[in-house]
Amino acid sequence: MYVSQVESATVNRVDPSLRWLDRVGDGAAPIYLRVAGALEAAVRDGELQPGDQLPPQRAVARALGVDLTTVTRAYAAARARGLLEGAVGRGTFVRSVADEAGRVDLSMNLPPPPQGVPLGRLLKETTAAILDRTDPSVLMAYHPGGGSLGQRVAGAAWLAPVLGRELGDLAPERVLVAPGAQTALAAVLALAPAGSALVVEPLVYPGVITAARRLGLRLVVCPADAGGMDPEALARVLAAERPAAVYVTPTTNNPTAVTMDAGRRAAIAQAARVARVWIVEDDPYARLLERPLPSLASLAPERTFHIATLSKCLSPGLRTAYLVPPPGPTVATTAEALRALAQMPAPLMTAVVTAWIREGTAEALLAGVRREALARRALAAEMLPTARGAAESLHVWLDLPAGRDPARLRRLAQERGLALVAADAFAAAPDHPDGLRISLGGPAKQVVLRTALEGVAALLSDSGPARAVV
Repeated sequence: MYVSQVESATVNRVDPSLRWLDRVGDGAAPIYLRVAGALEAAVRDGELQPGDQLPPQRAVARALGVDLTTVTRAYAAARARGLLEGAVGRGTFVRSVADEAGRVDLSMNLPPPPQGVPLGRLLKETTAAILDRTDPSVLMAYHPGGGSLGQRVAGAAWLAPVLGRELGDLAPERVLVAPGAQTALAAVLALAPAGSALVVEPLVYPGVITAARRLGLRLVVCPADAGGMDPEALARVLAAERPAAVYVTPTTNNPTAVTMDAGRRAAIAQAARVARVWIVEDDPYARLLERPLPSLASLAPERTFHIATLSKCLSPGLRTAYLVPPPGPTVATTAEALRALAQMPAPLMTAVVTAWIREGTAEALLAGVRREALARRALAAEMLPTARGAAESLHVWLDLPAGRDPARLRRLAQERGLALVAADAFAAAPDHPDGLRISLGGPAKQVVLRTALEGVAALLSDSGPARAVV
């Protein structure tokens, strides 16, 4: 018999792994289907994460007051929906690629699995080696907020193809280690006085919009064209607004996928230098290019904060980014702001990253991601020939025809099992161009990506009702 939901909730709170059972409610459906539905809801809402181990079936049966067969049927039903996977001798886990059994996510920008490189095995081997040679009590203690000297040296080596060529040997003391680019970005923006302006493009990374508004900064939009932020328009905006900084993503802009050429970068650096304003260079994709273009930090080092994360070129789970402030007292000021937001980067992940850079593993992983990114971008060119983006780009941008309603397009895509993101998610002001950012790295397999891109192409060719233009 099924115990009451009140009794069940009381039991579940004893063991956190059983709390998702609180979602099993009363109803006409058989209880095994209600349990499977509770599992699906918990995964959808993020209460259960990919890789989480589920409690043993006997424990679930005891908590619900049902027989073991009922729970076995519930787990089987969840497995049939693509929610679970089993490992002999280890148990049952939330499936790591659950989206591919149903919805395909083209909205999340992340690197694809590295082609020809066993990421999981490398992570396991490197972690084991670090734990073998390091006292865990030391490893897991508090560490310097901006990273140890060895970690900064590794960061300087990683940044050398982007910064070292023009700046010479980048001093490790200028490199700060941060737990992700978003934290680094927030630390830099926190240096600007509240109420001051930050210049951005009409479509910009949503994280900078959120951080700026939380910190009391005004967003001022500078016009952009097919080459990126317009330098002449920027000069006019800087003269009129006297902002604290200009935010720029010069390589594979998020979301428009535009990569500024060398001349455009030099013009923007010069405009900022003349106006004596800071440049915040968010550059997560530069290392994916075989030959990175000159960074703004190399063109105007005295006023550029350079941010480079490993989340877009290796793996988001590494939670490691490098922040290079302008030389001089600004380095210490930025380090203080970073420490106020995040005491330190996660020691174990930072140790893994540092080891990989020293041993050359990071470059091998980068090469594998680049190979896969090239293959996926070629797929996108085949399926969506009007999409914009460099050959190594992890996402492409599709302009929408005038009158096409992005909200309706997203709804239609959802009905077909596709998750898309449109321009309104990136809009710094109400007046902005319409389009879709199509992320290519989410699906684990190219065949899934191909099918999803075919679905997007079919949606765009559909001449369904257009939005009224007034």
